[in-house]
Amino acid sequence: MTPVPLLPPRRRAVPSSPPGSPQLHRFVSSVGHHVLVPDGSRIYDIDAAVHDELTHLEGGDATALRRRLVELGLESRDAITTGSGPTPPVRYLSLAVAQRCNLGCTYCYAEGGDFGGDAVSMDVSTGQEAVDRLLADCTPGERIGLAYMGGEPLANRRVVYELTAYAAQRARELDVDCTFSITTNGTLIGANDIDLFDEYGFAVTVSLDGIGEVHDRLRPMKSGQGSYARILKAITPMLARQQRMQVTARSTVTPHNLDLRATLDELVSMGFHGVGFAPALATPTGTDELGPPDLDNLLHAMMECSDEFVRRLDAGQRYPFTNLTSALQLVHAGAHRPFPCGAGAAYLGIDADGAASACHRFVGSDLARMGDVQTGWDHAARDAWLHDRHVDRQEPCRSCWARYLCGGGCHQEVLARGRSGCDFIRAWLDHCLRRYVEVSTAHPEWFAHSVSVG
Repeated sequence: MTPVPLLPPRRRAVPSSPPGSPQLHRFVSSVGHHVLVPDGSRIYDIDAAVHDELTHLEGGDATALRRRLVELGLESRDAITTGSGPTPPVRYLSLAVAQRCNLGCTYCYAEGGDFGGDAVSMDVSTGQEAVDRLLADCTPGERIGLAYMGGEPLANRRVVYELTAYAAQRARELDVDCTFSITTNGTLIGANDIDLFDEYGFAVTVSLDGIGEVHDRLRPMKSGQGSYARILKAITPMLARQQRMQVTARSTVTPHNLDLRATLDELVSMGFHGVGFAPALATPTGTDELGPPDLDNLLHAMMECSDEFVRRLDAGQRYPFTNLTSALQLVHAGAHRPFPCGAGAAYLGIDADGAASACHRFVGSDLARMGDVQTGWDHAARDAWLHDRHVDRQEPCRSCWARYLCGGGCHQEVLARGRSGCDFIRAWLDHCLRRYVEVSTAHPEWFAHSVSVG
Protein backbone atom coordinates (compact mmCIF):
# COMPACT_ATOMS: atom_id res chain seq x y z
CA MET A 1 0.00 0.00 0.00
CA THR A 2 1.27 3.48 -0.84
CA PRO A 3 2.33 5.34 2.30
CA VAL A 4 0.12 8.27 3.29
CA PRO A 5 1.85 11.51 2.22
CA LEU A 6 2.91 13.85 5.01
CA LEU A 7 2.41 17.56 5.10
CA PRO A 8 5.58 19.49 4.25
CA PRO A 9 8.10 19.44 7.13
CA ARG A 10 7.53 22.98 8.36
CA ARG A 11 5.96 24.67 11.35
CA ARG A 12 2.23 24.11 11.06
CA ALA A 13 -0.54 25.99 12.79
CA VAL A 14 -1.85 24.15 15.83
CA PRO A 15 -5.34 22.86 15.02
CA SER A 16 -8.07 24.39 17.13
CA SER A 17 -9.28 21.76 19.58
CA PRO A 18 -11.89 23.12 22.01
CA PRO A 19 -13.78 20.85 24.41
CA GLY A 20 -16.50 20.60 21.76
CA SER A 21 -19.32 18.12 22.27
CA PRO A 22 -19.07 15.31 24.81
CA GLN A 23 -20.86 13.09 22.27
CA LEU A 24 -18.38 13.19 19.38
CA HIS A 25 -15.23 14.63 17.87
CA ARG A 26 -14.99 15.33 14.14
CA PHE A 27 -11.58 15.35 12.48
CA VAL A 28 -10.09 15.28 9.02
CA SER A 29 -7.00 13.30 8.07
CA SER A 30 -5.19 12.94 4.76
CA VAL A 31 -7.36 9.85 4.26
CA GLY A 32 -10.75 11.54 4.68
CA HIS A 33 -13.39 12.67 7.18
CA HIS A 34 -13.89 10.84 10.46
CA VAL A 35 -15.74 10.98 13.74
CA LEU A 36 -14.69 9.72 17.16
CA VAL A 37 -17.43 8.48 19.47
CA PRO A 38 -15.79 8.95 22.90
CA ASP A 39 -17.61 6.17 24.77
CA GLY A 40 -15.64 3.16 23.59
CA SER A 41 -13.15 5.31 21.61
CA ARG A 42 -14.64 4.25 18.28
CA ILE A 43 -13.60 5.90 15.02
CA TYR A 44 -15.88 5.90 11.98
CA ASP A 45 -15.26 7.09 8.43
CA ILE A 46 -17.89 9.58 7.26
CA ASP A 47 -18.36 11.56 4.08
CA ALA A 48 -18.05 15.30 3.76
CA ALA A 49 -21.82 15.81 3.82
CA VAL A 50 -22.23 13.99 7.13
CA HIS A 51 -19.21 15.84 8.50
CA ASP A 52 -20.84 19.18 7.65
CA GLU A 53 -24.18 18.04 9.08
CA LEU A 54 -22.57 17.02 12.38
CA THR A 55 -20.67 20.30 12.46
CA HIS A 56 -23.98 22.13 12.34
CA LEU A 57 -25.69 19.90 14.90
CA GLU A 58 -22.75 19.99 17.30
CA GLY A 59 -23.32 23.67 18.00
CA GLY A 60 -27.04 23.22 18.59
CA ASP A 61 -29.42 21.04 20.55
CA ALA A 62 -27.72 18.08 22.23
CA THR A 63 -30.87 15.94 21.95
CA ALA A 64 -31.07 16.46 18.19
CA LEU A 65 -27.42 15.56 17.86
CA ARG A 66 -27.90 12.39 19.90
CA ARG A 67 -30.91 11.43 17.77
CA ARG A 68 -28.93 11.86 14.57
CA LEU A 69 -25.99 9.84 15.92
CA VAL A 70 -28.39 6.99 16.67
CA GLU A 71 -29.76 7.18 13.11
CA LEU A 72 -26.21 6.98 11.79
CA GLY A 73 -25.38 4.01 14.03
CA LEU A 74 -22.92 6.08 16.08
CA GLU A 75 -24.72 6.03 19.40
CA SER A 76 -22.99 5.46 22.75
CA ARG A 77 -22.44 1.89 23.85
CA ASP A 78 -22.21 2.80 27.52
CA ALA A 79 -18.70 1.40 27.73
CA ILE A 80 -18.09 3.84 30.57
CA THR A 81 -20.36 3.99 33.59
CA THR A 82 -20.41 6.54 36.38
CA GLY A 83 -21.37 3.92 38.96
CA SER A 84 -18.80 3.13 41.61
CA GLY A 85 -18.59 -0.58 40.87
CA PRO A 86 -16.18 -2.83 42.73
CA THR A 87 -12.82 -1.28 43.57
CA PRO A 88 -10.16 -3.50 41.99
CA PRO A 89 -7.69 -5.37 44.18
CA VAL A 90 -4.26 -3.79 44.61
CA ARG A 91 -1.80 -5.58 42.37
CA TYR A 92 0.97 -3.03 41.84
CA LEU A 93 3.06 -1.07 44.32
CA SER A 94 5.72 1.56 43.96
CA LEU A 95 8.17 1.52 46.85
CA ALA A 96 9.92 4.76 47.79
CA VAL A 97 12.92 2.81 49.02
CA ALA A 98 15.06 5.94 49.24
CA GLN A 99 13.49 9.30 49.98
CA ARG A 100 16.78 11.01 49.22
CA CYS A 101 18.70 11.78 46.06
CA ASN A 102 22.14 12.81 44.83
CA LEU A 103 20.76 15.16 42.16
CA GLY A 104 19.34 18.64 42.49
CA CYS A 105 16.77 18.69 39.68
CA THR A 106 15.22 22.12 39.26
CA TYR A 107 11.61 20.94 38.98
CA CYS A 108 11.57 17.80 41.17
CA TYR A 109 8.08 16.90 42.41
CA ALA A 110 9.82 15.08 45.28
CA GLU A 111 11.52 18.34 46.35
CA GLY A 112 15.05 17.06 45.95
CA GLY A 113 14.09 13.47 46.73
CA ASP A 114 12.98 13.83 50.36
CA PHE A 115 9.44 15.08 49.61
CA GLY A 116 9.93 18.10 51.83
CA GLY A 117 10.83 16.12 54.94
CA ASP A 118 13.81 14.32 56.38
CA ALA A 119 15.87 12.13 54.07
CA VAL A 120 14.88 8.56 54.99
CA SER A 121 15.22 5.07 53.55
CA MET A 122 12.95 2.04 53.66
CA ASP A 123 14.20 -0.90 55.70
CA VAL A 124 13.95 -4.49 54.56
CA SER A 125 11.21 -5.45 57.02
CA THR A 126 8.91 -2.66 55.80
CA GLY A 127 9.52 -3.70 52.21
CA GLN A 128 8.76 -7.31 53.04
CA GLU A 129 5.53 -6.27 54.74
CA ALA A 130 4.58 -4.45 51.54
CA VAL A 131 5.28 -7.56 49.45
CA ASP A 132 3.33 -9.78 51.84
CA ARG A 133 0.40 -7.35 51.86
CA LEU A 134 0.42 -7.28 48.05
CA LEU A 135 0.39 -11.07 47.82
CA ALA A 136 -2.14 -11.63 50.60
CA ASP A 137 -5.21 -12.05 48.40
CA CYS A 138 -3.60 -13.17 45.14
CA THR A 139 -4.68 -16.38 43.46
CA PRO A 140 -2.45 -18.64 41.35
CA GLY A 141 -1.83 -17.31 37.86
CA GLU A 142 -2.27 -13.63 38.78
CA ARG A 143 0.34 -10.97 38.07
CA ILE A 144 1.70 -8.38 40.47
CA GLY A 145 4.28 -5.64 40.03
CA LEU A 146 6.85 -3.87 42.19
CA ALA A 147 8.35 -0.55 41.13
CA TYR A 148 11.34 0.93 42.93
CA MET A 149 11.18 4.71 43.16
CA GLY A 150 12.80 7.57 45.01
CA GLY A 151 14.45 9.96 45.34
CA GLU A 152 17.06 7.72 43.79
CA PRO A 153 16.24 4.09 44.61
CA LEU A 154 19.81 2.87 44.11
CA ALA A 155 20.84 5.05 47.05
CA ASN A 156 19.31 2.14 49.02
CA ARG A 157 20.69 -0.63 46.83
CA ARG A 158 20.75 -3.33 49.50
CA VAL A 159 16.99 -3.13 50.02
CA VAL A 160 16.34 -3.22 46.27
CA TYR A 161 18.36 -6.43 46.00
CA GLU A 162 16.88 -8.12 49.07
CA LEU A 163 13.28 -7.23 48.25
CA THR A 164 13.63 -8.40 44.65
CA ALA A 165 14.84 -11.82 45.75
CA TYR A 166 12.21 -12.00 48.50
CA ALA A 167 9.30 -11.00 46.24
CA ALA A 168 10.37 -13.37 43.46
CA GLN A 169 10.60 -16.29 45.88
CA ARG A 170 7.27 -15.55 47.60
CA ALA A 171 5.57 -15.17 44.24
CA ARG A 172 6.95 -18.50 43.01
CA GLU A 173 5.63 -20.21 46.12
CA LEU A 174 2.13 -18.89 45.35
CA ASP A 175 2.37 -19.43 41.58
CA VAL A 176 2.05 -15.68 41.01
CA ASP A 177 3.92 -13.81 38.27
CA CYS A 178 5.92 -10.93 39.78
CA THR A 179 7.30 -8.16 37.55
CA PHE A 180 9.85 -5.53 38.53
CA SER A 181 10.64 -2.00 37.42
CA ILE A 182 12.85 0.83 38.55
CA THR A 183 13.01 4.53 37.78
CA THR A 184 16.55 5.83 38.23
CA ASN A 185 18.63 8.89 37.47
CA GLY A 186 21.33 6.50 36.19
CA THR A 187 24.25 7.96 38.11
CA LEU A 188 24.73 5.02 40.47
CA ILE A 189 24.22 2.07 38.11
CA GLY A 190 27.01 -0.50 38.28
CA ALA A 191 27.78 -3.90 36.79
CA ASN A 192 26.01 -5.81 39.60
CA ASP A 193 22.88 -3.69 39.12
CA ILE A 194 22.82 -4.53 35.43
CA ASP A 195 23.08 -8.22 36.31
CA LEU A 196 20.13 -7.87 38.71
CA PHE A 197 17.98 -6.03 36.18
CA ASP A 198 18.59 -8.58 33.47
CA GLU A 199 18.21 -11.62 35.73
CA TYR A 200 14.76 -10.51 36.88
CA GLY A 201 13.66 -8.89 33.62
CA PHE A 202 13.34 -5.36 34.99
CA ALA A 203 11.71 -2.54 33.09
CA VAL A 204 14.31 0.18 33.68
CA THR A 205 13.44 3.84 33.17
CA VAL A 206 16.33 6.32 33.06
CA SER A 207 15.57 10.02 33.49
CA LEU A 208 17.37 12.08 30.86
CA ASP A 209 16.22 15.59 30.04
CA GLY A 210 18.28 16.28 26.93
CA ILE A 211 21.77 15.87 25.60
CA GLY A 212 24.91 17.14 27.36
CA GLU A 213 24.62 20.64 28.76
CA VAL A 214 20.86 20.76 28.28
CA HIS A 215 20.46 17.82 30.65
CA ASP A 216 23.10 19.15 33.05
CA ARG A 217 21.24 22.43 33.47
CA LEU A 218 18.06 20.68 34.60
CA ARG A 219 19.52 17.65 36.41
CA PRO A 220 22.80 18.65 38.09
CA MET A 221 24.44 16.78 40.92
CA LYS A 222 23.76 18.22 44.37
CA SER A 223 27.28 19.64 44.15
CA GLY A 224 26.26 21.62 41.06
CA GLN A 225 28.35 19.53 38.66
CA GLY A 226 26.79 18.08 35.56
CA SER A 227 25.47 14.51 35.64
CA TYR A 228 25.16 13.66 31.93
CA ALA A 229 28.65 12.26 31.32
CA ARG A 230 28.45 10.18 34.47
CA ILE A 231 25.08 8.75 33.47
CA LEU A 232 26.23 7.94 29.96
CA LYS A 233 29.21 6.00 31.26
CA ALA A 234 27.00 4.04 33.67
CA ILE A 235 24.17 3.16 31.27
CA THR A 236 26.13 2.31 28.11
CA PRO A 237 26.83 -1.30 29.18
CA MET A 238 23.20 -1.67 30.27
CA LEU A 239 21.89 -0.51 26.89
CA ALA A 240 24.16 -3.00 25.17
CA ARG A 241 23.02 -5.81 27.47
CA GLN A 242 19.19 -5.65 27.14
CA GLN A 243 18.26 -9.31 27.01
CA ARG A 244 15.50 -9.86 29.56
CA MET A 245 15.38 -6.26 30.73
CA GLN A 246 14.11 -3.33 28.68
CA VAL A 247 15.53 0.16 29.14
CA THR A 248 13.53 3.27 28.33
CA ALA A 249 14.29 6.96 28.68
CA ARG A 250 11.98 9.55 30.17
CA SER A 251 12.49 13.26 29.62
CA THR A 252 10.69 15.85 31.69
CA VAL A 253 10.06 18.83 29.42
CA THR A 254 10.52 22.35 30.74
CA PRO A 255 10.85 25.67 28.89
CA HIS A 256 14.59 24.93 28.59
CA ASN A 257 14.63 21.62 26.68
CA LEU A 258 11.99 21.86 23.98
CA ASP A 259 14.19 20.51 21.18
CA LEU A 260 12.53 17.12 21.44
CA ARG A 261 13.56 15.84 18.04
CA ALA A 262 17.29 16.20 18.74
CA THR A 263 16.86 14.47 22.12
CA LEU A 264 14.75 11.68 20.65
CA ASP A 265 17.13 11.00 17.77
CA GLU A 266 20.14 10.83 20.06
CA LEU A 267 18.50 8.59 22.67
CA VAL A 268 17.09 6.25 20.02
CA SER A 269 20.56 5.95 18.49
CA MET A 270 21.92 4.94 21.91
CA GLY A 271 19.66 1.89 21.95
CA PHE A 272 16.82 2.81 24.31
CA HIS A 273 13.82 0.54 23.88
CA GLY A 274 11.54 3.55 24.12
CA VAL A 275 11.77 7.30 24.65
CA GLY A 276 8.96 9.41 26.09
CA PHE A 277 8.41 13.02 27.09
CA ALA A 278 6.44 14.33 30.08
CA PRO A 279 5.56 18.02 30.37
CA ALA A 280 6.35 19.74 33.67
CA LEU A 281 2.89 21.07 34.47
CA ALA A 282 3.18 21.26 38.27
CA THR A 283 6.36 21.72 40.30
CA PRO A 284 6.52 22.38 44.05
CA THR A 285 7.80 25.95 43.63
CA GLY A 286 6.53 26.69 40.13
CA THR A 287 10.11 26.55 38.82
CA ASP A 288 10.38 25.44 35.20
CA GLU A 289 6.66 24.82 34.72
CA LEU A 290 5.42 25.06 31.15
CA GLY A 291 3.19 28.03 30.38
CA PRO A 292 0.80 28.41 27.40
CA PRO A 293 3.48 29.55 24.90
CA ASP A 294 5.75 26.69 25.99
CA LEU A 295 2.94 24.17 25.55
CA ASP A 296 2.36 25.47 22.04
CA ASN A 297 6.05 24.92 21.27
CA LEU A 298 5.92 21.49 22.91
CA LEU A 299 3.02 20.47 20.69
CA HIS A 300 4.90 21.53 17.56
CA ALA A 301 7.94 19.59 18.74
CA MET A 302 5.90 16.45 19.38
CA MET A 303 4.25 16.73 15.98
CA GLU A 304 7.71 16.96 14.42
CA CYS A 305 8.68 13.73 16.20
CA SER A 306 5.44 12.16 14.98
CA ASP A 307 6.32 13.08 11.39
CA GLU A 308 9.70 11.43 11.81
CA PHE A 309 8.02 8.31 13.20
CA VAL A 310 6.05 7.95 9.97
CA ARG A 311 9.10 8.60 7.81
CA ARG A 312 10.99 5.88 9.67
CA LEU A 313 7.99 3.55 9.46
CA ASP A 314 7.83 4.05 5.68
CA ALA A 315 11.52 3.12 5.55
CA GLY A 316 10.98 0.00 7.68
CA GLN A 317 12.88 1.45 10.64
CA ARG A 318 12.08 1.41 14.33
CA TYR A 319 11.51 4.79 15.99
CA PRO A 320 10.21 4.25 19.54
CA PHE A 321 8.57 7.61 20.25
CA THR A 322 6.40 6.27 23.04
CA ASN A 323 4.08 9.28 23.38
CA LEU A 324 2.82 8.47 19.90
CA THR A 325 3.14 4.69 19.85
CA SER A 326 1.27 4.33 23.14
CA ALA A 327 -1.53 6.58 21.87
CA LEU A 328 -1.81 4.62 18.62
CA GLN A 329 -2.01 1.34 20.53
CA LEU A 330 -4.67 2.71 22.91
CA VAL A 331 -6.83 3.99 20.05
CA HIS A 332 -6.41 0.74 18.13
CA ALA A 333 -7.56 -1.23 21.18
CA GLY A 334 -10.59 1.02 21.60
CA ALA A 335 -9.30 2.02 25.01
CA HIS A 336 -11.68 4.10 27.09
CA ARG A 337 -10.78 5.04 30.62
CA PRO A 338 -12.48 7.06 33.32
CA PHE A 339 -9.13 7.65 35.08
CA PRO A 340 -5.70 8.66 33.74
CA CYS A 341 -3.91 5.76 35.47
CA GLY A 342 -4.32 3.08 38.11
CA ALA A 343 -3.60 5.37 41.07
CA GLY A 344 -5.75 4.46 44.05
CA ALA A 345 -7.18 1.50 42.16
CA ALA A 346 -4.91 -1.43 41.31
CA TYR A 347 -1.84 0.68 42.12
CA LEU A 348 -0.61 2.34 45.33
CA GLY A 349 2.56 4.16 46.34
CA ILE A 350 4.35 3.18 49.55
CA ASP A 351 6.64 5.55 51.41
CA ALA A 352 9.75 4.60 53.37
CA ASP A 353 7.75 4.08 56.58
CA GLY A 354 5.10 1.91 54.92
CA ALA A 355 2.28 4.47 54.51
CA ALA A 356 0.19 3.99 51.37
CA SER A 357 -0.91 6.77 49.04
CA ALA A 358 -2.74 6.86 45.72
CA CYS A 359 0.59 6.86 43.89
CA HIS A 360 4.29 7.68 44.17
CA ARG A 361 3.66 11.39 43.59
CA PHE A 362 1.65 11.69 46.81
CA VAL A 363 4.39 10.37 49.11
CA GLY A 364 4.61 12.72 52.09
CA SER A 365 1.18 14.23 51.36
CA ASP A 366 -2.07 13.79 53.27
CA LEU A 367 -4.16 14.37 50.14
CA ALA A 368 -4.43 10.73 49.12
CA ARG A 369 -3.59 8.51 52.10
CA MET A 370 -4.88 4.95 51.73
CA GLY A 371 -3.72 2.91 54.69
CA ASP A 372 -0.36 1.27 55.27
CA VAL A 373 1.44 -2.02 54.84
CA GLN A 374 1.30 -2.82 58.55
CA THR A 375 -2.49 -2.68 59.05
CA GLY A 376 -3.75 -2.90 55.49
CA TRP A 377 -5.22 -0.76 52.74
CA ASP A 378 -7.92 1.79 53.55
CA HIS A 379 -10.60 0.54 51.17
CA ALA A 380 -13.07 3.28 52.13
CA ALA A 381 -10.49 5.91 51.17
CA ARG A 382 -9.82 4.11 47.89
CA ASP A 383 -13.55 3.91 47.12
CA ALA A 384 -14.02 7.61 47.86
CA TRP A 385 -10.99 8.54 45.76
CA LEU A 386 -12.20 6.61 42.71
CA HIS A 387 -15.70 8.02 43.10
CA ASP A 388 -14.50 11.62 43.32
CA ARG A 389 -11.77 11.39 40.65
CA HIS A 390 -13.94 9.74 37.98
CA VAL A 391 -13.61 11.79 34.81
CA ASP A 392 -17.39 12.23 34.51
CA ARG A 393 -17.42 13.92 37.93
CA GLN A 394 -14.67 16.38 37.01
CA GLU A 395 -15.04 19.80 35.44
CA PRO A 396 -14.59 20.65 32.64
CA CYS A 397 -13.82 17.01 31.74
CA ARG A 398 -17.40 15.78 31.66
CA SER A 399 -18.14 18.06 28.70
CA CYS A 400 -14.94 17.27 26.75
CA TRP A 401 -14.73 14.85 23.81
CA ALA A 402 -11.23 13.73 24.89
CA ARG A 403 -12.19 12.67 28.42
CA TYR A 404 -11.96 8.90 27.93
CA LEU A 405 -8.62 9.08 26.11
CA CYS A 406 -7.12 11.56 28.57
CA GLY A 407 -8.74 10.24 31.76
CA GLY A 408 -8.68 13.68 33.34
CA GLY A 409 -4.94 14.25 33.65
CA CYS A 410 -2.40 13.37 36.34
CA HIS A 411 -4.20 13.51 39.70
CA GLN A 412 -1.28 15.10 41.52
CA GLU A 413 -0.78 17.80 38.88
CA VAL A 414 -4.49 18.59 38.69
CA LEU A 415 -4.83 18.89 42.47
CA ALA A 416 -1.68 21.03 42.65
CA ARG A 417 -2.19 23.33 39.66
CA GLY A 418 -5.55 22.67 38.03
CA ARG A 419 -5.90 21.69 34.38
CA SER A 420 -3.47 24.04 32.68
CA GLY A 421 -2.64 21.48 29.99
CA CYS A 422 -6.12 20.75 28.62
CA ASP A 423 -5.73 22.63 25.34
CA PHE A 424 -2.37 20.97 24.73
CA ILE A 425 -3.71 17.49 25.54
CA ARG A 426 -6.74 17.89 23.27
CA ALA A 427 -4.61 19.15 20.40
CA TRP A 428 -2.13 16.28 20.82
CA LEU A 429 -4.91 13.67 20.97
CA ASP A 430 -6.53 15.21 17.90
CA HIS A 431 -3.19 14.81 16.12
CA CYS A 432 -2.88 11.21 17.33
CA LEU A 433 -6.33 10.36 15.99
CA ARG A 434 -5.36 11.71 12.57
CA ARG A 435 -2.10 9.84 12.71
CA TYR A 436 -3.89 6.65 13.76
CA VAL A 437 -6.11 6.69 10.68
CA GLU A 438 -3.13 7.36 8.43
CA VAL A 439 -0.90 4.68 9.96
CA SER A 440 -3.68 2.07 10.07
CA THR A 441 -4.38 2.76 6.39
CA ALA A 442 -0.79 2.73 5.15
CA HIS A 443 0.78 0.31 7.64
CA PRO A 444 -1.88 -1.93 9.26
CA GLU A 445 0.81 -4.49 9.94
CA TRP A 446 2.46 -2.17 12.46
CA PHE A 447 -0.27 -2.83 15.02
CA ALA A 448 0.34 -6.57 14.95
CA HIS A 449 4.01 -6.04 15.80
CA SER A 450 3.91 -2.73 17.70
CA VAL A 451 5.11 -4.26 20.98
CA SER A 452 8.43 -5.13 19.34
CA VAL A 453 8.78 -2.41 16.73
CA GLY A 454 6.98 0.54 18.34
